Amino acid sequence: MSDAPKTLPLVMDAPRGRAKPPRHLADLTLAERQDAAKAAGLQGFRAKQISVHYFERLVHDPEQMTDLPSAQRAELVSTFLPDLMTSLRTQSADAGTTVKTLWKLFDGSLVESVLMRYSDRATICISSQAGCGMACPFCATGQGGLQRNMSTAEIVHQVVVGARAMANGDVAGGPGRLSNVVFMGMGEPLANYRAVMGAVRRLTDPAPEGLGLSARHVTVSTVGLVPRIKQLADEGIPVTLALSLHAPDDELRNELVPINNRFSVAETVDAARYYFDQTGRRVSIEYAMMRDINDQAHRADLLAEVLNERGRGWVHVNLIPLNEVRGSKYTRSRDEDMDEFVRRLEAGGISTTIRDTRGDEIDAACGQLAAVEG
Repeated sequence: MSDAPKTLPLVMDAPRGRAKPPRHLADLTLAERQDAAKAAGLQGFRAKQISVHYFERLVHDPEQMTDLPSAQRAELVSTFLPDLMTSLRTQSADAGTTVKTLWKLFDGSLVESVLMRYSDRATICISSQAGCGMACPFCATGQGGLQRNMSTAEIVHQVVVGARAMANGDVAGGPGRLSNVVFMGMGEPLANYRAVMGAVRRLTDPAPEGLGLSARHVTVSTVGLVPRIKQLADEGIPVTLALSLHAPDDELRNELVPINNRFSVAETVDAARYYFDQTGRRVSIEYAMMRDINDQAHRADLLAEVLNERGRGWVHVNLIPLNEVRGSKYTRSRDEDMDEFVRRLEAGGISTTIRDTRGDEIDAACGQLAAVEG
């Protein structure tokens, strides 16, 4: 194992000197919005009104905010709802129930979100950073490096736009409700901890403070930033933790997930178990299945052993058929190898599923669309 120091800064930023995103309503608590309104010479209660439009009515167009005085409407919108991102390109798949959007942020950075409608739920996968600094070699985003962290509002706005699309019937299947959010898009969420936690609070705070989603329907993923996993466990917000493990042994995981050179498999899984102990929320172990790399039967047995050493019933393994990146040596596992992996995990008493793949034909792996556009 590497001798690299086991310390991480609070926020892993891109190079300094970049302009910050404009302040947006979603960056602020309701009380802070009211203070901002007064500081701008506006009546404090107007902040609540515009919060109702944004988080409850899912309205962004000032012309639809008819309860605001026409003379102040433009000023209120410019104060609280500046443009954060522009849709550059959308792709759809699965008969229109999967929609991927490439967003251009105010400074030209590119990020992606994917809205997926199922029979019983609608889930949006969102980005938390433009690019990613974790450098996992099988990941399209990791190959591009980190451009910058996203702001709380930039993160939240992806969800609000998705909720609006569902409510307006813009996704195949007619009007509906967005129910689930997963931080599994571009970036390492826990490397942008402050903004991500602000976003989690905006998403789960009751309207009009926030969007009013259940914390249990919000999933935060990580490749294993151990101090941040423990910090998240102590926040008192019962989101689901998804640990992208991808290998049960240090030798292979050092290659696939370079942060493992700082925090070993044992330390990382111990932190995940701590999360379960503190929150009572079963942890999801994400495991991208790569042909002849990490899908051997002996690794399934070792994974079961590593997880069972820390108890039973605290974890679920989610096997992910790899979204292949063009030109990469990492390819998707054979179906028979995935089936055998599942059989061995279940024989070891580990709850296991294979993730339903969506959008294979639309550059579904996070970072692929941005890489093509960039």
